[in-house]
Amino acid sequence: MHNQEDPQENERIFTLAEANDLIPQLEQLWALIKQGKTVLIQTRDEIKKASANAHLGGGSLAGPKYIQALKDINESLHTIHELGIIVKDVDLGLCDFPYLLDGKIVYLCWKLGENRITWWHEISSGYSGRQVLPESTS
Repeated sequence: MHNQEDPQENERIFTLAEANDLIPQLEQLWALIKQGKTVLIQTRDEIKKASANAHLGGGSLAGPKYIQALKDINESLHTIHELGIIVKDVDLGLCDFPYLLDGKIVYLCWKLGENRITWWHEISSGYSGRQVLPESTS
């Protein structure tokens, strides 16, 4: 039986090498997400106007760009999830990778802009509890 409260159940467990090998792909996916967020911000006002006037049958030239941006963001986040990576903060590009450290499951912690994973934290502590990975795991 799947227990939603247990973050360790049914998760992929990464090695440090596997997680680091995914960084280039993550960087590409986060680039799409950031690009999509930029489009959403740029078209926000026009889309709000179109939405408010939808009962009049109008549309917006920004509509297709807006829809594509939503699609790109959704597909990128879905791909990250399918890889077994946990997205923690979309604005920071913050991701966790389930990892076995000293016999217990913890999260390797990576943030967009970091060229390799050097941090980990307890499942319950989050980003604020990040600690440097022990030398023996590098």
